[in-house]
Amino acid sequence: MSADNSAKRVDNNATATGMIEVIANDRLGTRVRVKCSKEDTVGDLKKLIAAQTGTRFEKIRLKRANREFKNHITLYDYEINDGTCLDLY
Repeated sequence: MSADNSAKRVDNNATATGMIEVIANDRLGTRVRVKCSKEDTVGDLKKLIAAQTGTRFEKIRLKRANREFKNHITLYDYEINDGTCLDLY
């Protein structure tokens, strides 16, 4: 078995367990890639982004199509899937 096949298997297992990768783009062009679960709340996602960027999570606002996400709603409820790009403010 090659390394490529085993990497694909890991990716498929991550998707099957509900793990997704969300991409947050800020106004300066910085991209932050975060792995999380579909059952995580927007507040949980903000904390993961804050850990990577060094910004306090209370200051982070996430939007898509000019719609700001609320902290207590899950990513699944907002239909945020693997590879979804969000605007980071």
